[in-house]
Amino acid sequence: MNRFNYFKINKSKKIRYLKYDKENATYVVFLHGFMSDLEGKKPNAFLNFAKKNKLGFLALEYSGHGKSSGKFIDGNISKWTNETTTLIKKIVKKNKFILVGSSMGAWISLNQFKFFKKQILGFLGIGSAPEFLESLMWNKFSKKMKKEIKKNGIINLKYGNYEYPISLQLIKDGRKNRVFNKKINHKLKVTMVHGQKDDSVPISYSKKILKIFTNSKKKIVIIKNGDHSLSSPKYLKILKKELKIIIN
Repeated sequence: MNRFNYFKINKSKKIRYLKYDKENATYVVFLHGFMSDLEGKKPNAFLNFAKKNKLGFLALEYSGHGKSSGKFIDGNISKWTNETTTLIKKIVKKNKFILVGSSMGAWISLNQFKFFKKQILGFLGIGSAPEFLESLMWNKFSKKMKKEIKKNGIINLKYGNYEYPISLQLIKDGRKNRVFNKKINHKLKVTMVHGQKDDSVPISYSKKILKIFTNSKKKIVIIKNGDHSLSSPKYLKILKKELKIIIN
C-alpha cells in the first residue's frame, strides 16, 4: 500500500502527494487529469516503474482533487500549476526530471517549462488536453448554458455517470493559460500517446502539442482501439515502454 504525504501550502491548504526519494537521480513527475486523483492505476504503475529503474518519483493531487484540501470550484489551471511548481521545488529540488501528464495533466506539465526549463529532460503526454476548457467545454455550451454560468457563476455539467461543477472563473482562468500559441525551444524528448478511440479529447490536441516544441526529438504514438485513460495493463505497458525510451 502506498504511503501518502501532505504538504501545507498555506494555513488552509494541504496537498496530498506520493513520492519516492532517490538521491542524485532523475525523477518522474506524474500529473493527473481533471477531477482525477492518485487512486488510479497510472500513478502506481509509474511509481513502481521509478523504483525498478532507480529513479525518483513525485505525484500530487491538486487542491479540490482526491484527498487534498480545498473545494474543486475554487480551483483553476493557475492555482494547480502553482501547487505543482511548489511541490516540484520541495521534492525534486535541483534534480533533473521527466514530466508525465495525463489529460489536463499535460496542460499543467506544459506550464512547468516556464519554471524548470533546464531541469526537464523529457515529456510524455497521455491523452493530452491543453486548453480543453475553452474548446471542449465553453465552445460547446448552448446559449442557455452560457447564460446560466454567467448568471450563477457555476454550472453542473453531466458527463457519463459524473456531474462536474464548472465555474466561470475556471473558464476565464483557462484563457490566461493558453499554450498552443507558445514555442518551447528546448532540446528534449517529447512523446505524445493518444488512444485511437479517445472519446473525450481529439488526437489533434497531441499533434498540436508537438508543434509547440521547435528543437526537440518528438513523436506521437496512436494506440489502436485505445481509450482516453489508457489505464489497462496492455496500455500501461506501452506507456512504460515509451517512458523508458525518453529516459534512455
